Amino acid sequence: MSDVWGERADAYRASATHASDADLDIVVEMCNPHAGVKALDVATGGGHVARRLRDQGAEVVTTDASPGMKPDVVCRAEDLPFADGSFDVVVTRIAAHHFDDIGRAMGELARVSNRVVVVEDTEYTSEEVEQAERLRDPTHVHSYSEEEWRTLVESAGLELERVERFRKTHDFDDWLARCNCTGADAERVRELLAPWTSDDGATWSDTKLILEARKSQS
Repeated sequence: MSDVWGERADAYRASATHASDADLDIVVEMCNPHAGVKALDVATGGGHVARRLRDQGAEVVTTDASPGMKPDVVCRAEDLPFADGSFDVVVTRIAAHHFDDIGRAMGELARVSNRVVVVEDTEYTSEEVEQAERLRDPTHVHSYSEEEWRTLVESAGLELERVERFRKTHDFDDWLARCNCTGADAERVRELLAPWTSDDGATWSDTKLILEARKSQS
């Protein structure tokens, strides 16, 4: 997986859907960055969250499983090499659907936070969408429903405080190109996503869940 993501690094750094949109604004707001805040950006990818947090004064450490993403620390979300409670806020954005063991990863995010965990990821829609996601990108593991996320958050010892939804529109050609999905695979992906595609076929849309949770005080 690391080699694959290293090859995609520049595309994700340049991706407009990752670099902007109101969902990123919501994630940053939930993190409440300012001077004195220590933040961990897990699966940083193109580094868009980390950049915004640093711009607002937070001290940020980044991790990613891919050396090509140039994180501060190369590691999986399931194996964070930090002491308990090392960070005020731990955040991961549009990455959890790639985690091999989501329960273990959430446990790690909660463990190294002393206050807040913020997660944004794609909401589960249907098995057709899951099939399309895996065909386009074999590193896709699974997207989760809000109910599943609530269970994951609670099982990690966190208390869910806020849930936001954001409808995100993707340029179809750019979205396919980021994972080098072409030919028959790309055509099949378009077929599977037809119900969520614009009339002209240029874009398709999904929903992002954005969760703010706090360390349980009990």
